[in-house]
Formats: sequence, C-alpha cells, structure tokens
Amino acid sequence: MAYAANTDVPFERSISEIIVLLKKAGADQIAQIDTRQGFELRFTMADRMVRFRVLFPDAAAIQKMCGPRQDPSRVGEQWRRQRGRALLLVIKAKLESIESQVETFEQAFLANVVMADGATLYDRVKEPIALEYESGKPTMLMLEGPGRG
Repeated sequence: MAYAANTDVPFERSISEIIVLLKKAGADQIAQIDTRQGFELRFTMADRMVRFRVLFPDAAAIQKMCGPRQDPSRVGEQWRRQRGRALLLVIKAKLESIESQVETFEQAFLANVVMADGATLYDRVKEPIALEYESGKPTMLMLEGPGRG
C-alpha cells in the first residue's frame, strides 16, 4: 500500500508544508505550478535549481482505479492527496539526509537538478543507463550539454 494512501490532508496543505520546510532549509526562488496534467515544484538551493514533477492521472486512468461504487472525482482527489504527502516525505527525507551528513546536497537531489536546457539530470541519464543495462556492457556516459548534438 502506498504511503499515506488514506490521508485526508488536502494536497494544498502538503505543498504548503513543503514550502515552509524548504524555506527553513535555505531554499529560495520557490515556485509551484499546478495544472490539470500535473504539479511542479521548483526551487533553488545550494546554487542549483531543482524540480519535482508529479503527473496526475487522466480521466481514463482514474476510472480504472475506481471500484464499482466509487466516485471518480473522489478517487482522483485521494490520489492527489496521497502524492502530496509522499512528496513531502521525500523532500523531508532528503533534507534530513543532508543535515545528518549522510549525503551531500547534490547526492540527495542529483536526479532533480535542472540543467541549462531545462532537462533534469535524470532526463539526461535515463536512456544511457537503460542501454547499458540492456547490453550488459559498460559504456562511457556522455552527457550532451545545451546546444550540442
């Protein structure tokens, strides 16, 4: 079962708690973008821009999640609430890891660091990593910068 699967904490409250947590940790340029398709949280910390993106399920996906007597709008809202709590947990754990010197900032947030072209580091390395696992052969990880390739 997913973390906080039955939470009744509104999504907006979870995001508010995240923002307070980030400010206490020294983040600035905090932005939240909420659309029908998903939610993004962006902030700058340790001279790096960081982005978390949570995509929301579309109506068809929500319908598949529903039981025979469930209201799709309630199921979709519960999904959002759960993801809000999970995002809070993830960010809180990363900040605690940094504070406890288990990891550096970059180790904790590496996948979510935004590069000059708007891609996250994860966006850049996911395909080369998958190819290496598929082939079973080590490869030199070549990251193309903005304007190259």
